[in-house]
Amino acid sequence: MSLPRVIIIGAGFGGLYAARTFARKNVSVLLIDRHNYHTFTPLLYQVATCGLDPSEIAYPVRQIFYDQPNINFLMGEVTAINTDSRTVTIQSDGKTLDESYDYLMVAAGSVTNYFGSDNLAKATFELKKLSDAVLLRNHILKLFERAVWTEDTVQREALTTLVVIGGGPTGLETAGALYELYNDVLRKEYRQGKARVILIEAVDRLLLPFPEALQKSALEQLTSLGVEVILNSPVDSAGEDYVRLKDGRTIPTHTIIWSAGVKASPMAALLGVELQRGGRIPVKPTLEAIGKERIYIVGDMAYLEDAQGQAYPMLIPVAKQQGKRAAENILHLVSGQAQEDFIYYDRGIMATIGRSRAVAWIYNRVALRGYIAWLAWLFLHLVWLLGFRNRLNVLVNWVWNYWTFDRSVRLILEPRVGRLSTSDTDMNRDAATPVSESQASEKTSTE
Repeated sequence: MSLPRVIIIGAGFGGLYAARTFARKNVSVLLIDRHNYHTFTPLLYQVATCGLDPSEIAYPVRQIFYDQPNINFLMGEVTAINTDSRTVTIQSDGKTLDESYDYLMVAAGSVTNYFGSDNLAKATFELKKLSDAVLLRNHILKLFERAVWTEDTVQREALTTLVVIGGGPTGLETAGALYELYNDVLRKEYRQGKARVILIEAVDRLLLPFPEALQKSALEQLTSLGVEVILNSPVDSAGEDYVRLKDGRTIPTHTIIWSAGVKASPMAALLGVELQRGGRIPVKPTLEAIGKERIYIVGDMAYLEDAQGQAYPMLIPVAKQQGKRAAENILHLVSGQAQEDFIYYDRGIMATIGRSRAVAWIYNRVALRGYIAWLAWLFLHLVWLLGFRNRLNVLVNWVWNYWTFDRSVRLILEPRVGRLSTSDTDMNRDAATPVSESQASEKTSTE
């Protein structure tokens, strides 16, 4: 007899933990993702700020499940879901494939939410994918190189002014790391002036989910580091060389990083159901999509309210626990057992601000700040990181950065156009000819 077939869309935290739950069970699993690796997204900002190499926060999906015979992986993009025939359509390299399922799990995560502003989407950088981090790293380093060639003081200050929009954990971590990148490293190598890092938040405080005391502590730690914080100031518009606030203030800058919100992946529309706030799919307490049998939604795409009537937050711990619960419920159905409702075990939240600076709210009872919170953040992120090699490399880099005040990954790497010629003449010519921005086919790295 053939095993029941489960298709999981997305190799993020929800999909990964679901697949792990299915390992060596009596089901056949197909895991689908656009990339052949899983990204540890909490550390994307460290790649963008030259602290870590991209390979240190990513792990090949096939390597994760190479010893699990019932789990297969396919790299491609899902373009259609047919709930009547129970098939998904996958495209890759111009080819199309239809795969059938008995049970489907959608864990495609989230995308950046610009709240309908095309202007902000075009003018700002995001940090959702590994390529985003490499792109931002290249951009920052190139601007500092441009500043060396710039004699105009005003223009040079704009080139070395870095703006982060959004006062959540990602915004604080990025702003703090950017300032430390300048203060600890680039200031010694680029002597053309002082860089500015500015954090902008639309409301009157940072880190909204945290207690007020930790919000104040985060603000104090961030400003003591050297980051300029502008509160209660929504952004009105942005361009290639400026960001304008609704109160009329304009900040000349060539680097604007958006970390002010996310929404569910557009893949939610493929199911043809009425979506909830943030483009999320409403689900039953068992995580089964309402009105869609044998289809489970986990992570940022799932809309489910807790006992207080609040939707579960779009956080990694929620995605992990939902992925595991949805997989267990599918196994229950396969074995003829009753499904179980999802219950979220909240172990707390934390945010790092910089060297020896952080805040943590453990189990919603214990407040940590400063050096102790920073150590807790370091320990937990090392534990969560996939692969012993990755953990060791990250630990070595963190220790090196801490004691030497250095960032070793300060490389500007960009792709060439088309294929390299196989002739010796063309290869020598290509090797000797630098690649300009206009020659790059897209703003990503070949790393």
